[in-house]
Amino acid sequence: MSEKIQAQNNYLIGIISDTHGHLPRSVSKTFKNTDLIIHAGDIGGPEIIDALEKIAPLRAVRGNMDMGQWAIRLKRTDTIKIGNKQLYVIHDAYHLNSQAPSNNYHAVIYGHTHRPQVDKQQGILFVNPGSAVQPRYGYPPSVAVLEIKADTIKARLIDLT
Repeated sequence: MSEKIQAQNNYLIGIISDTHGHLPRSVSKTFKNTDLIIHAGDIGGPEIIDALEKIAPLRAVRGNMDMGQWAIRLKRTDTIKIGNKQLYVIHDAYHLNSQAPSNNYHAVIYGHTHRPQVDKQQGILFVNPGSAVQPRYGYPPSVAVLEIKADTIKARLIDLT
């Protein structure tokens, strides 16, 4: 997985989770101009990693369904510094109690629930892109985009239907 991001003032980060071995064609177009893609776990296979790396540099964490030799090289959590912002990536946010990010983080990116959500808690932006292929609870397939501009950070959900 690539980890190189050019130093710049504005960043566009694609966020995806819970692909479970399938990648909708629309993801390529949606993430076309991103500086980085973050996959928050339950990837489903190395072919998903390969396909996403063809779009933009990729950082990914292992989800509870990611098993086998290909998944062993993935971290359970990741810290990513982009510009002056710190991002914390974990698959299942319920594990934050034992691995709680400090106030040094500006955003927590997670998946697992298949429920898209953007929420701010105690000054930290929490982003769950939902599932790109297996939505639940009546939500459509979705991803998210994180925009970092100088001192601001914001996220928006993108419906893939």
